[in-house]
Amino acid sequence: MQVTCVALQPLGLIMSATYRFPFVPYLFACLLGLMALGGFWYGLGQPVILPDAATPTHKLQCASYTPFDKDQSPFDVPFKLRPERMDADLALLATRFECIRTYSMTGLDALPDLARKHGLKLMIGAWVNGNPVDTEQEVELLIKSANANPDVVTAVIVGNEALLRKEVTGAQLARLIDKVKSQVKQPVTYADVWEFWLKHPEIAPAVDFLTIHLLPYWEDDPSNIDVALRHVADVRQVFGNKFAPKDVVIGETGWPSEGRQRETAVPSRVNEAKFIRGFVTMAEQEGWRYNLIEAFDQPWKRGSEGAVGGYWGLFDADRQDKGVLAGPVSNVPYWKEWLAVGAVIFLGTLILGGRVRTVRSALLLPLLGAVAACSIGAWADLARLTTRFAGEWLWVGLLTGLNLLVLAHAALTLSARIGWRARAFDFLERRAGWLVAAAGFAAAVMVLEMVFDPRYRSFASMAFVLPALVYLCRPVSVPRREIALLAFIVGAGIAPQLYQEGLLNQQAWGWALVSGLMVVALWRCLRVRKG
Repeated sequence: MQVTCVALQPLGLIMSATYRFPFVPYLFACLLGLMALGGFWYGLGQPVILPDAATPTHKLQCASYTPFDKDQSPFDVPFKLRPERMDADLALLATRFECIRTYSMTGLDALPDLARKHGLKLMIGAWVNGNPVDTEQEVELLIKSANANPDVVTAVIVGNEALLRKEVTGAQLARLIDKVKSQVKQPVTYADVWEFWLKHPEIAPAVDFLTIHLLPYWEDDPSNIDVALRHVADVRQVFGNKFAPKDVVIGETGWPSEGRQRETAVPSRVNEAKFIRGFVTMAEQEGWRYNLIEAFDQPWKRGSEGAVGGYWGLFDADRQDKGVLAGPVSNVPYWKEWLAVGAVIFLGTLILGGRVRTVRSALLLPLLGAVAACSIGAWADLARLTTRFAGEWLWVGLLTGLNLLVLAHAALTLSARIGWRARAFDFLERRAGWLVAAAGFAAAVMVLEMVFDPRYRSFASMAFVLPALVYLCRPVSVPRREIALLAFIVGAGIAPQLYQEGLLNQQAWGWALVSGLMVVALWRCLRVRKG
């Protein structure tokens, strides 16, 4: 009996220690949280292997090129392009393409010589708009450059989507095309979205060949990535039959690597690579002439087209390869860096929570850290890609700060609350109602934007996961009238945004789910009476 008692003494010490600090549940929850965190970022970032489109011995036909650095736009005053930037860009593009397409003549005087230097051909374009003086200048420069560089310029394009923008009539455009045809030796064309060629058939007789834009993501009925190439092939066949014997060039086709989902069309790097590589294979099998949009990401387009406008490039704005044309491709190439950020948030949550006394707290604190690490990291990555100007950066900062305050409040709620932790908890607990109000207000603003101005907005679901879950599980006393109104706005916006986006839009369903969780959290807080 004495030997048995001695043997049981260590077990008694462990049980006593477990009672004071539930180590085993805490360790289990930590391991589970770390596995969830690692799995989340690895799942987003794991590379996908696809057949290559371009190799050192196989160049592609043509790519759209605008020579702007990531801090430049065509609206800059003064407008200044850097010859050294164009030189470096063409050196890079010459390794993958046989030609480049341009859209304007302004500031591109040095381009033909640089193209000649790097062995590239040019399809040059004049920018046609509603200002006849500007249009005349562009057309004169187009004619001059084509005649001065017949060995480099293979075709000229009089206008890009000018009919789509309703800046000229079909008759005006036809006269411009005739003028250019009479003064250059190269083939002359006009470029527009394919539907506008069907709406303005009077343009077809004026051009030497048709240049059509086929962008399944931007269609009125956006195509899923799995059927997008079939749609391109169907439209190309219609045009080939309708306008024969004139050739049809696909002047723009591509897929965005970032941005919001439209119906079933999901932007991502993997989807961009699938589309581009599949299209090139199909085009070469069918003998089509084509131009890919576009060489480099153009951040300035995010201001007018939303986040998605800045991410059609085959290379990013820093001229780094996105993996679109060849090699493995990842939707989140910096996932290891975000995993490291998440690990800091996870560890910070554990440190802030400190000692816990109950099994429930021991299980919840690491899981809270994992949820916060994933949601805040994913929100930060989305914000990095989609934020367009100072006001939006301020909004991102406020939402990120709100998430961190909610995280601190929840972690301290689970802690033993001794010393400074008790004082910090009391400070946040007294202001918890305003944290809920801030989260509800931000959610209501985002809901209204997604209902009334959704086209260029992104789904910010991850920014509200943490506040919704925390105050759903632990409601606090709130200002009743204000919160009731916010709950109504958020709840009322769920059905309209789902209707607009389509029931097959997973991002819309994610936003609807988070909005629903926020409504329930606000409703539960309304039921808490002030003590």
